[in-house]
Amino acid sequence: MARIKGGMNARRKHNRVLKLAKGYRGARSKQYRIAKQSVMRALASAYVGRKEKKRQFRRLWIARINAAARLNGLSYSKFIYGLKLAEVDINRKMLAEMAVNDAEGFATLAEIAKSKVA
Repeated sequence: MARIKGGMNARRKHNRVLKLAKGYRGARSKQYRIAKQSVMRALASAYVGRKEKKRQFRRLWIARINAAARLNGLSYSKFIYGLKLAEVDINRKMLAEMAVNDAEGFATLAEIAKSKVA
């Protein structure tokens, strides 16, 4: 029986990594060993970045809600606490959207929260 060498599989594996490294600078996109290290690091950073993006958006929403709540005479924490007491169940993403685009609707929620806190 003839011996089968691993050249095809190795080339396929190398090309897969080099394709992911396309656009990298210098040897990072040309040489397999260096490209493999760069791609592994990039994929790890991408995973972390996806988790970080969620945190950053939540921070942005909270900042927007806080600014709008203070325009209506409440702090962020009192506003959220008042909504919780009033059993108004709106997530921070929607509250931030209201704060930016629907000031009257947000003011109504602020009055509801104010009445429950006081």
